[in-house]
Amino acid sequence: MTALFHFGTLARGHVESMKAAMRCPLALLALLLPTAADAVTRGQVTRDPNGVRSSVVRVESSRGELCSGAVIAPDLVLTAAHCVIDRAHYRIVAVDRAFRPRTIRAVAAAMHPAFVAGTTPRTQPGVDLAILKLERPLGPDFVPLDPRFAGRVVEGQPVDIAGFGVSGEGRKGTARILRQARLVSLGPLQVANRVVVVADEERRAVLPGAGACRGDSGGPILTGGPGGYQLLGIVSWSSGALRSLDGSACGGLTAVTPVAEHAGWIAARAEDLRRLAPGQATAAPRAPASPFDWMTR
Repeated sequence: MTALFHFGTLARGHVESMKAAMRCPLALLALLLPTAADAVTRGQVTRDPNGVRSSVVRVESSRGELCSGAVIAPDLVLTAAHCVIDRAHYRIVAVDRAFRPRTIRAVAAAMHPAFVAGTTPRTQPGVDLAILKLERPLGPDFVPLDPRFAGRVVEGQPVDIAGFGVSGEGRKGTARILRQARLVSLGPLQVANRVVVVADEERRAVLPGAGACRGDSGGPILTGGPGGYQLLGIVSWSSGALRSLDGSACGGLTAVTPVAEHAGWIAARAEDLRRLAPGQATAAPRAPASPFDWMTR
């Protein structure tokens, strides 16, 4: 449920104003009004069976919340921690090569030890990452993205976003369809924690453009193409554009947790979860655990 933020009205706002605000986190935060977020705006529906379909899934809760996630092993999904922190049952929904939905229950979750519950993604002082353990492997139709080979995101780098969120504010009926869009990195931003911000290549979050919306939290930022995708980051929150006229909280900035900076923890905790048998407690983890980790009973 990607957390979204809307930029308030600014007189004479333009690209330089955006860059100046990004250089001053307090000024940026003053412009942001939080709301919950979920799908790729101005994105293209994915129809290639060899494309991002093979590595991106929906994360759904019994309370009706929707997020996205990245497959990192046959039975593991990397997502945003704020997506799976509620007391609820979770499942992932993947689409096979024929684009038929396949549902698998999540049986455990490992939160990054620095994640702090009870905060919004914007005010999160820790790391908004979690790994879900699935009841059974996804199968041969799916291709994991190995976080050990995650690339670092540099300013000006073209990237792709993929997610199952809505295509625009208020368009609930468009959720649960996989879309992707091309964005560009605007560089790192230190607010409560450190994220990388990406935006529409041409509009740069000044005017509404491509970006995350409700339901895209937890989805991946990628580079490469079919058969050779490289995981770069996981969507945490997003905002409306600087000059948005309709109050939308979509299509502006998309804030991403960079995976390369946390690849060591992800790999070690993923190994802990792979060793986890049904009904077994998460005792003696090899990687730092979190008090918010959970298992189904």
